[in-house]
Amino acid sequence: MTRTAGRPRRTVRTRRTTELALVLAAVLIAVLGYAEVGVNIDGTVPADAAEYGAALGVLALLAHAVVRWRARYADPLPLPIGVLLNGIGLVVIYRLDRATPGGGAAPTQLLWSTLGVALFIAVVVLLRDHKRLRRYAYIGALVALVLLVLPIFFPPVYGSRIWITVGPLSFQPGEFAKILLAVFFAAYLAVHRDALALTGRRVLGFQLPRGRVLGPVLLIWAAFVGVLVLETDLGTSLLFFGLFVVMLYVATARSGWIAIGLFLAAVAAVGVGWLSPHVHSRVNDWLNPLGSIAEGQGANQIAQSLFAFAWGGELGSGLGNGHSVLIGFAAKSDFILATIGEELGLTGLIALFLLYALLVARGFRTGIALRDPFGRLLAIGLASIVGLQVFVVAGGVLDLIPLTGMTLPFVAQGGSSVVTNWIIVALLVRMSDIARRPSAGEV
Repeated sequence: MTRTAGRPRRTVRTRRTTELALVLAAVLIAVLGYAEVGVNIDGTVPADAAEYGAALGVLALLAHAVVRWRARYADPLPLPIGVLLNGIGLVVIYRLDRATPGGGAAPTQLLWSTLGVALFIAVVVLLRDHKRLRRYAYIGALVALVLLVLPIFFPPVYGSRIWITVGPLSFQPGEFAKILLAVFFAAYLAVHRDALALTGRRVLGFQLPRGRVLGPVLLIWAAFVGVLVLETDLGTSLLFFGLFVVMLYVATARSGWIAIGLFLAAVAAVGVGWLSPHVHSRVNDWLNPLGSIAEGQGANQIAQSLFAFAWGGELGSGLGNGHSVLIGFAAKSDFILATIGEELGLTGLIALFLLYALLVARGFRTGIALRDPFGRLLAIGLASIVGLQVFVVAGGVLDLIPLTGMTLPFVAQGGSSVVTNWIIVALLVRMSDIARRPSAGEV
């Protein structure tokens, strides 16, 4: 009689308790930052600190409860990272409100955050399988293009036509369009990745695909970028271009696309820089950030931002003790990173960038773990959106690249941005649940 042993089953841990502990820690850090602002400015803890902590805590615990209920095998890190980044943003916006006459952006940002968490819950509950999004890829691309065209019919704001204003409310439709565009790229490239990688002709050492394969997606991308150039929204244009190149590289595994993408981006940047006065002025400020001081006009926004980073040093001056409000109207949006650099120092900046890097890395990990090509491309594309946006914003504020006017994910003032980023986190949570869900023989 032969004795056989069954294969032992591998246990898959849900990590929901880990997620709960991290969520509570994220809320606590945000509340302590809120209290520090009050202590440094008024000498006492703000009277509404408990209310702020309760509001943020309820939102975070609701999101965690839904993940525990509907996506119990999801990655335990994206939700706590989103809560912490959102909490940091609320604290810094509140700090800047205290230095701005009539400033009341923090309560509004909390309302937008509530809407973002509500949509996070809706996505996790209603979207049982991310592959359903594939059916609506082309419709989504059309809707995204319409969303980008609409701001053309509204007055420009700070030189760019990227806002839709209805009464006291305003939002940026381009923020929602980037998710729809990522879904379209993922769906199209998942079907045609073999044709893009293996067919075509070799030109100057690069394997170029056939025009009938690359043409449709290139046409869609060109239409998006063209509209954004007309609206003088070069930040979103750069984001869409980077997303297109990254997803094309992931689909084909050909590094030549990165070189081609960088070349085309450089040509487009030079052309637009000379043709658009608004962009040309930003390029001049990038090349000579202290030029306005030499001309006797005082420090411009870039110069004030660099001064704030320099003053912050390694540990910063403390929340509420900085002077980055001198930057002016964009202190809560484009240049909010300068306040963090001044008041939390290099240490705070590194911690912030590590949070973003961890969120992007977990998105990449989810994409690698997924078995379907569409999900793999979508997860990597969504994570790339966050990474590219942080690079564009940080690069502009630190004077590494020309200023683009984009918002720092979760942190900067902007309802459209915070809502969109919560949707991205929800999609990553949903896809990571499928990627980590145990198969037959696992528990």
